[in-house]
Amino acid sequence: MAGTDANKPIIIKKVKKGGHHGHHGGAWKVAYADFVTAMMAFFLLLWLLNATTDEQKRGIADYFSPTAVAQNTSGAGGVLGGTSLSRDGTLSSDRSPVGITIALTPDTESEPSEKEPGDAESTGEAASGEALSDEELERQLTEREAEKFAQAEESLRQAIRAVPELQDLAKQLLVDQTSEGMRIQIVDRERVSMFPSGSAEMFGRTRQLMGLVANAIGQLPNRIAIKGHTDATPFSSGSGYSNWELSTDRANASRRALINAGLNASRIESVVGRADQEPLLADQPYSPRNRRISIILLREKTSQAKSSTGRPPSDG
Repeated sequence: MAGTDANKPIIIKKVKKGGHHGHHGGAWKVAYADFVTAMMAFFLLLWLLNATTDEQKRGIADYFSPTAVAQNTSGAGGVLGGTSLSRDGTLSSDRSPVGITIALTPDTESEPSEKEPGDAESTGEAASGEALSDEELERQLTEREAEKFAQAEESLRQAIRAVPELQDLAKQLLVDQTSEGMRIQIVDRERVSMFPSGSAEMFGRTRQLMGLVANAIGQLPNRIAIKGHTDATPFSSGSGYSNWELSTDRANASRRALINAGLNASRIESVVGRADQEPLLADQPYSPRNRRISIILLREKTSQAKSSTGRPPSDG
């Protein structure tokens, strides 16, 4: 038996193990991603259509339109050059940059920021960006002009205090603001005059004071009116020369003194003599204080009114 078993052939049985099903691939994932992307783009388009104005829609359409391709190279150059959607950047198209405004709810609205020195209010406009009314603009200009007049007055008084020999004349200097503008008056007082009696040749100290006045008002752009005044004492000359001629000659002498001290001659608006018609002390027509020279820095609107009507407005 042992020999019989040895002669039997050896049979090798190969058993094929069961495997997995065939690989299905991931093409469906790509298709799903494309579908989600398309839906996102669709909803983004719906949001843009709802949130933009007609003008903004036209701007967006022009951006993607071949007719909006820039003639000049910008951006990436070539066909990619065109209008930028950002606030800044090279804009080769003649249309305005596209902007989208989204209204915020009260819960999400940001707090207003503090005004910077160069904001709309400091440049003469309201914070909302709208132009100021004519009345408000005129009020602001008047206030700024008054501040400049006050600075000129203080500069003049400091200059006089710095010259010891002019201390007495400081008492003869009157500065006020009228409807015409800032009025600087140099008045006579008892035994202290600007001019010799009946003459238009001013004393040296008067010419020196005129130089200080010219320096104080020289930095301002306002035009200037000069008036000469006398008291009611009649002129004694029998030549027909009267207080009218004397007051005019003294006003003209003051004009020359201001110009010689450096004042631009083109700023002189008018030079007139008023004789005794506008006394400083109406109840004392013969008072020496009625003899004076008035130098008026005209307000801008006053100067324009003179140019249009041909005559100055009355004193304030």
